[in-house]
Amino acid sequence: MAIAVLLAAEGARVTIVDRDVERAQYTQGLIEAEGNQALAVIADISDDLDCGRAVEATLERFGRLDILVNNAGITGGGPSLEALDLSVWQRTLDVNLKGALMMARRAVPAMKAAGGGSMIHIASVAGLLSSGGGFAYGPSKGGMIALSRDIAVAYGRAGIRSNVICPGHMFTPLVSDMPAEKRTLRRKIAPLGVEGDAWDIAEATVFLASDAARFISGACLPVDGGATVTLGLRSFELAGE
Repeated sequence: MAIAVLLAAEGARVTIVDRDVERAQYTQGLIEAEGNQALAVIADISDDLDCGRAVEATLERFGRLDILVNNAGITGGGPSLEALDLSVWQRTLDVNLKGALMMARRAVPAMKAAGGGSMIHIASVAGLLSSGGGFAYGPSKGGMIALSRDIAVAYGRAGIRSNVICPGHMFTPLVSDMPAEKRTLRRKIAPLGVEGDAWDIAEATVFLASDAARFISGACLPVDGGATVTLGLRSFELAGE
């Protein structure tokens, strides 16, 4: 929601793609209440036909596609490889990685026609460093980072930029059930001593989508309060086990 609202506030005409009708319409209402333009498309980005339909609806309503934000994501995995449910693993990869690939694949022709564009893929610090298990979420986000770099190389001459944002230590609906003690620990670990939220990701997204980032492509930007530079401290805990 935050990314869509902030992009709209900066002048973008926004298509909100979501499986949840009420959530999509709520975000659309927030944007339109500020006098900005938005379109809600109900779709599942793990379905290639739905991805194509979302792009087609955008072109029909707004006439062009300049920015793609791959922000859909789910958690998934298991406590060990032996206990990992392969159907959960597959669903996590289908949404987080395959969904990003299919949306990008559908967006490329429209961006080429527009003379270029900017893709921003929301991955995770779990794609950069081990998150301690799960075996699905981290690999899906690591794959997204590699995918973004391949897009940057393959389509740079077409004027398409592709970058990744890696959130970390964020309090968002995805982790709304996190115990208070774990949130406290995360704040202590990060150098800035605070948690981030969806608006921090939105600010970084707006920057990478803008002309201010015209010479940035293939980059991976951690937005994590500095957490990734301290996670090596985990080695001290492992040494005591």
